[in-house]
Amino acid sequence: MRVRSRVRIGAVIVVALIGLGIAVLVSALGSHGSAVGVARPEPTNVSGTGPRPTPGASTAERTGATLFIHILGAVARPGLYELHDGDRLVDAVAAAGGLLSTADQSQVNLARFIVDGEQILVPAIGEAPAVTPGISAGGKVNLNTGDAAALDTLPGVGPATAARIIGWRTTNGRFTAIEDLMNVPGIGDKTFAQLKELITI
Repeated sequence: MRVRSRVRIGAVIVVALIGLGIAVLVSALGSHGSAVGVARPEPTNVSGTGPRPTPGASTAERTGATLFIHILGAVARPGLYELHDGDRLVDAVAAAGGLLSTADQSQVNLARFIVDGEQILVPAIGEAPAVTPGISAGGKVNLNTGDAAALDTLPGVGPATAARIIGWRTTNGRFTAIEDLMNVPGIGDKTFAQLKELITI
């Protein structure tokens, strides 16, 4: 009888251990969420100098047309870079290896959209920018790169209108013609006629 009892107890223990093992296995194989990294296409350094750059920090997929950006100043790898329509200045800076510790970040708007063919100068601390951001050498305000301060220099454009212009390009993408400005709420034919000689894209 004692032998039979021991056999039964042993069998119960074995069954319990098998059941526990199955429960652990099911738990381990159950559905659990996992983080998946989304790699952006690597921007191309086409200047022929320095190593290929690292991808930008943003995870948004870039599917726009090719843009060529010349970035200089307080970045790790100044040069000419190939990016895409819809990229922002933060992507151009990331392509150039990031900002140096000497960069004056207060003088660059990392959130603005970049424009094909533009030259971006990242000034060092204490260094004045070559031109006011968003204002061309000819004095025209660029609708795509101008910040609120630059847009506010236009006649009849105050802080509220400047905010609407920035809001429009954030929602719709870059201005492709200066006439697109009339799509911004509050800017009609009369206002556009005042501004058309003072703006560019």
